[in-house]
Amino acid sequence: MKAFVAKSAAFAAALFLMHGAALAGQQDFTILNKTGYPLKHIYVSESHSGSWDEDVLGRDVLNDGESFDLSFGKAEKTCKWDMKVAYDDGETAVWENLDLCKISKLTLKWNKSTGVTSAIKE
Repeated sequence: MKAFVAKSAAFAAALFLMHGAALAGQQDFTILNKTGYPLKHIYVSESHSGSWDEDVLGRDVLNDGESFDLSFGKAEKTCKWDMKVAYDDGETAVWENLDLCKISKLTLKWNKSTGVTSAIKE
């Protein structure tokens, strides 16, 4: 009987995990801020839309060393997205045509000598 209960619990846990995965969009990804500075805004919009959607942070800043998980609805089919980040001093960086169907994590870094913010894709 204990084996049956254990197997039933394991099956229920597997169903729960699969249900969560079924609700996730294939574009879900994590942004890791390794720039050395807080990010005040992050905007993500479909590529070539010509405008930015609302700030996805929904809070004041994403501090250096912090990460933010961005989730899409399961029904979302678009893979190509643009992203813009803004520092608290107003400086911005933009990436176009990010294939979020193939990216699970973006690590943002700022190069002090060039003044360029880069995104490492994983």
